[in-house]
Amino acid sequence: MKFWSQVGTTLEMIRWEHSIFALPFALTGAMLAAGGWPKPAKLFWIVVCMVLARCSGMAFNRWADADLDAENPRTKMRAIPAGLLSKGFVGGFTVVTALLFLIAAAQLNRLTLLLAPLVLVVLFSYSYTKRVTRWSHLFLGFALGIAPAAAWVAVRGTLDLRILVLTLIVLCWVGGFDLLYACQDAEHDRRVGLKSLPAALGVHGAFFLARELHLVMLGLSLWLTRLFDLGAVTWVGLVVVAALLLYEHLIVSPTDLGRMNAAFFTMNGLISVVFFLFVAADLLAGHGLTHWR
Repeated sequence: MKFWSQVGTTLEMIRWEHSIFALPFALTGAMLAAGGWPKPAKLFWIVVCMVLARCSGMAFNRWADADLDAENPRTKMRAIPAGLLSKGFVGGFTVVTALLFLIAAAQLNRLTLLLAPLVLVVLFSYSYTKRVTRWSHLFLGFALGIAPAAAWVAVRGTLDLRILVLTLIVLCWVGGFDLLYACQDAEHDRRVGLKSLPAALGVHGAFFLARELHLVMLGLSLWLTRLFDLGAVTWVGLVVVAALLLYEHLIVSPTDLGRMNAAFFTMNGLISVVFFLFVAADLLAGHGLTHWR
């Protein structure tokens, strides 16, 4: 019973349900590759790979950052610094989920299996970027932005450069909202010598850069519609996404971070789902609900 209790605590610690951030963009990449719904088996394994990769990456992050979390008033009650989990158990969880991810990737095609270890390297590397560069927020965006390109490879078995525009969209989106979230730790990062853009630029500068990144995201999204000949339904979806991004920036400010959790978790989960639903509806309108590839 203790083992399963520890597994439950680990899943709670890494907030596995927040796979919803990147999963809709992975599904978007899969549907763009298939021109509609991918085959059910491919869809299943893409979802399994996404969840396992995120679980492994987040668990490694908590393992690598345990000492840093213990020093930060905002994070000192996380499971490892609070003594609820040992670093050994979380390290074991990381290894097991990474191996399961590799097995799941092998169910898709040869190229996904060959690239899967590189995906893990990127995910694990993120945890150390904040120690060496202030641009760790964009590296996190890249780590999540791999998802739609990986899903494309899972469906097609090859990589099309067009899907990398969706990778850039995710990079700018994640980089922007991670900048906002990191503003909560700007003073702490500055004090302990961690590198982050809020610590380097100040909270006002970070908010400005986050807005610019989200504007670039919207511009890239318009480009994506042209590359894949998406229609009016996707355009409506982008208007909704723009409105949600605007609301996200309105409910927090450099002088009031009190609603950061609502901006970070609720709004961004909604943004990714809306993006996917409108692109999916656009593709299905052109190919019909029974189109499987």
